[in-house]
Amino acid sequence: MAVILKTSLEEFGLNIPGTAYFDESTNHLYESFRVKGSKYFVAEQENEILGGVGLYPSDGLPEDTVELVKMYLASAHRGKGLGKTLMQKCITLAEELGYKNIYLESMPELSAAVSAYEKLGFKLLDKPIGNTGHYSCTIWMLYEISPC
Repeated sequence: MAVILKTSLEEFGLNIPGTAYFDESTNHLYESFRVKGSKYFVAEQENEILGGVGLYPSDGLPEDTVELVKMYLASAHRGKGLGKTLMQKCITLAEELGYKNIYLESMPELSAAVSAYEKLGFKLLDKPIGNTGHYSCTIWMLYEISPC
């Protein structure tokens, strides 16, 4: 997954400080997602990793909010609905875990992803929340989980 993540950021010229490209956790996803309240979904087909996305209770977020993190797909698998499927899994899991909100950070260069987030119901915020360390991200979004 680290290769897909880093290759994706390189494609968009986003292999810069303040992004997931330089996160130490990017090279250690299995260990990073052993934290309570977190999970990382990996999509694979015939032993090929296609992409992934995770939920993580990032520092500084309100207790009822989890972050959607490291949402990346290999270029050959974008635009086919896989990202939507992975995000829906995260929304379902966040609700099952008792979270009320899902927060994410992105960048203008990833406009297709931002559009996909909006279609799922994520709303733009005026400023970041939490302490993700991704100071290069300039788009912040929040998804409010509807009560049953």
